Amino acid sequence: MNTYQHHPVLLDEVLSSLRVRADGIYLDATYGRGGHSRAIMARLCEKGRLFTLDKDPQAVAAAREEWAESANFSVVQGSYAEMDRWVREWRIERNLDGVLFDLGVSSPQLDDPARGFSFGKEGPLDMRMDPTKGVSAADWLADVPEREMARVFWEFGEERHARRIARSIVKARQRQKIETTTQLAELIGQTIGKHEKKHPATRCFQAIRIAVNNELGDLALGLESAIRQLRPGGRLVVISFHSLEDRLVKRTFRAAVRPGEVRRNIPEHPDWSPSLKLVGKAIRPSTQEISANPRARSAVMRVAEKLGRSN
Repeated sequence: MNTYQHHPVLLDEVLSSLRVRADGIYLDATYGRGGHSRAIMARLCEKGRLFTLDKDPQAVAAAREEWAESANFSVVQGSYAEMDRWVREWRIERNLDGVLFDLGVSSPQLDDPARGFSFGKEGPLDMRMDPTKGVSAADWLADVPEREMARVFWEFGEERHARRIARSIVKARQRQKIETTTQLAELIGQTIGKHEKKHPATRCFQAIRIAVNNELGDLALGLESAIRQLRPGGRLVVISFHSLEDRLVKRTFRAAVRPGEVRRNIPEHPDWSPSLKLVGKAIRPSTQEISANPRARSAVMRVAEKLGRSN
């Protein structure tokens, strides 16, 4: 198994926000390479439990190997969109003291060319969090209609040259299937040139990854499940890495904190009382953390607490 240097983002802030109790029950919905989970486990006693999820079979394999001897640690391969199912199977429904989402791509996924997430490394154009399921980025690009491709680039990548890039890709795929990361990155660079500090392929790679993995749809379901499954007083901690994720988190929190605003044209009902309260403001990495781990620079952490009434 490859060894990667992994730096969990905002680690101290996560632990403080979760208020980890030695005998608490916690869920790390995005295990990754276990940086946050490891720190949570260090604070738990034998009565405490940590449950973890990850789509990536490599992450799950690493977790099972590391925690094979730990009776209070559990991991399953699956999406947080199915959190309700796993919580039922674990028999911890509505009893979580804390849930953590550390979104985006993990360092091992970015650093492994075979996973196809990085335009800076030659590799197969895959981008799936779970390479055994769904459609690869290469297959998606081969079949998606031009208009839909442009929409994905615009909505998920906020790429202002979305139409031009989509048109260029459709023209290129008629000659040859786009199968590698460098093929796609070079094609995008040739299409729009370089006008800023970011690589010209950055936004499109993000957009394709979000589309292939249904990241925003899964996140919406996962956040709603987490709110349901927290016990009163439990904390929900979410680390986002781009504006689309953060916007969805803010919108979900706002709907749970002020449901009357969301349903202001509908008569009041007791089930529409607030289910969350916000804890502090958005937290960002310090300059020291960004210096030590540049990948943390875009991170934004938001925290909310479940109110006394379970829904």
